[in-house]
Amino acid sequence: MEFRDLKTQYLKHKETIDTAMQKVLLSGHFIGGEPVSQLEEKLADYVGVKHCIACANGTDALQLALMAWEIGPKDAVFVPDLTFFSSGEVVPLVGAVPIFVDVYRETYNIDPDSLRKAVEYVIHNTDLRPRVIVAVDLFGQPAEQQAIREIADQYGLLVLEDAAQAFGGMIGDKKTCSFGDISTTSFFPAKPLGCYGDGGAVFTDDDGCAERLRSIHVHGKGSGKYDNVRIGMNSRLDTIQAAVLLQKLQFFEEEVEACNRVAAKYDERLRGAVKIPSILENMRSSWAQYTICLKDGKEREQVIAQLQADGIPSAVYYPKPMHRQTAFADHLIEAVSCENTEYICERCLSLPFHPYMEDADINAVCESIRKALR
Repeated sequence: MEFRDLKTQYLKHKETIDTAMQKVLLSGHFIGGEPVSQLEEKLADYVGVKHCIACANGTDALQLALMAWEIGPKDAVFVPDLTFFSSGEVVPLVGAVPIFVDVYRETYNIDPDSLRKAVEYVIHNTDLRPRVIVAVDLFGQPAEQQAIREIADQYGLLVLEDAAQAFGGMIGDKKTCSFGDISTTSFFPAKPLGCYGDGGAVFTDDDGCAERLRSIHVHGKGSGKYDNVRIGMNSRLDTIQAAVLLQKLQFFEEEVEACNRVAAKYDERLRGAVKIPSILENMRSSWAQYTICLKDGKEREQVIAQLQADGIPSAVYYPKPMHRQTAFADHLIEAVSCENTEYICERCLSLPFHPYMEDADINAVCESIRKALR
């Protein structure tokens, strides 16, 4: 059984994807060009924002945003304690200080009350300037972006939406990657919309930010290739990946809907046995992962062992809170307690999940879990 079945997806759409890649190979143009600009236009239109700048990966996308805002030393950036490392990694990379805040047990997303307490702590107990909230949309579901925006407006902060795991998610009729002053996503192969290598994108409605981002992501270029007006990065999306994404975007909505049907079947079969994912009213998840929580760490190990014995893969996202990562030891300011994150990290488990899962596989996973619990 595949954890995320990219082979079936490819075989189902092989002809159109192969044709698109072959066209790039025959053109001899592998960096930039029409596929990249066309993808940026279509992604911006899909999300509902003015500008999309494609880049090399989702981590670069986050760093590009902080660089465009000139975030640096003595700036505080608020990051959820439960997220992938890159959400916080980019903060020290630009010289700023990450402040980790707690999440909800139910949704795994940032807790606005914890965020507010952390902002107040920084204001009253440090010499740092509160500057940015990294609003991560974890596992596919958008964070509570309206509550986050209210806090940002109250304290004069910028919102950086990290939708690496939630491209295609929605709050009402508004899509992820449209809630931040700048928003980012990743096209890593296992993401909801993935390419066949690394890739990412940055989104904004701010014309000035878009201009700076386009400069920074190609060595700080100005009017031409050899006119460099600022220190930048080399973070371009290559043309073959753009061609693949253009094809995948055509059937992306079908896959998101299929994922929601798979999630509903998991919910039905696991409800009452384990803590199933909680999707808030008026939200649509794009289901990067289907993540359950067990009673404790011992029970999780029992379930993992039974799944493994039955030939079923699983994964723990994430076994360690961000504030316990060794890499942050020299950058850490513990502004708030992150008890919910600690609780989740000890108990969470992600199950095989993709839009092409058959009922038989879903039943096999659920039966294996129930067997372990018995």
